[in-house]
Amino acid sequence: MMQVQRVVLNSRPGKSGVPVPENFCLEESTLATDLEDGEVLVRTLYLSVDPYMRCRMNEDTGADYLTPWQLSECVDGGGVGVVESSRCSTCTEGDVVTSFNWTWQTYAVMKGGVLQKVDPQLVNGHLSYFLGAIGITGLTALLGVREKGNVTKGASQTMAVSGAAGACGSIAGQIGRLDGCVRVVGICGSNDKCSALVEDLGFSAAINYHQEDVPTRLKECCPDGIDVYFDNVGGAISDTVITQMNNGGHVILCGQISQYNKDVPYPPPLSEEIQETLRSKNISRERFMVLNYMNKADAALCELSQWVKSGQIKVLETVVNGIENMGDAFCSMMKGGNIGKQIIKISA
Repeated sequence: MMQVQRVVLNSRPGKSGVPVPENFCLEESTLATDLEDGEVLVRTLYLSVDPYMRCRMNEDTGADYLTPWQLSECVDGGGVGVVESSRCSTCTEGDVVTSFNWTWQTYAVMKGGVLQKVDPQLVNGHLSYFLGAIGITGLTALLGVREKGNVTKGASQTMAVSGAAGACGSIAGQIGRLDGCVRVVGICGSNDKCSALVEDLGFSAAINYHQEDVPTRLKECCPDGIDVYFDNVGGAISDTVITQMNNGGHVILCGQISQYNKDVPYPPPLSEEIQETLRSKNISRERFMVLNYMNKADAALCELSQWVKSGQIKVLETVVNGIENMGDAFCSMMKGGNIGKQIIKISA
């Protein structure tokens, strides 16, 4: 037996409630380390918090591919760690592994079948990147742009990205530029984020929706209209972008974080006016789910790795230390407190 710390779901915010750190509780627990066949003992290095987790806080997630977290039980999500001991043929001591179903514990016993061995060289030793740019977040950005964006080199296209300074948006905008967009404009929530997008990531321009008039600034930054919209937020911002899109444009419907604390279906319904804009301008807007494209994951991750290693894609992270800060980090991320991927470092 060994002593571990773990995070459990202490309470639910309610379908239309705003999550608070007190919804989570840190517990001391014991872990049986006598492994059965197929099991692996892992030490957690990094954990991820992501917007989709808000749905898992409800009794009904509203999505058949997401299971709800249970009260008083350990929370799980994306994680990366190192194998301490193994009775699984695919994992050996010292392997770096990752999973979508990593329990929020300092150490955990997991089935080897849910773990994926990863090569630290892919990320130049930045193991947290497996939860972001070289993980499901990067895949969502790359495959979203490729499968739904219809970006074409030489077509002089303009891309807009909402939630542009978040984990996915910050990568998606850079991919749009690399794939051929002549102008990439990010919408985010602070001047620091705007500076990071333009100065660090190579966006053409950035708009602070808290301090600037978004419709006016969009027209200034996108004088030829918008051809591709990578939508991470939904709501009024997305309505504004869609009204300024060109005929035959494409909306990449990735996320709707502005609506996640509301009891509405996903994707949330649009107003009649916006629906008519989509129809009259022949703008495509189809829900994008990266899990439907995992047959392309290996090639996409290789491409992302090469871009990161070469410096063509720059990775932004907000790192918080300590499993005791998981609840704070999650709530901060939901309010836009992060720049880039929100990561919690659990151990070295």
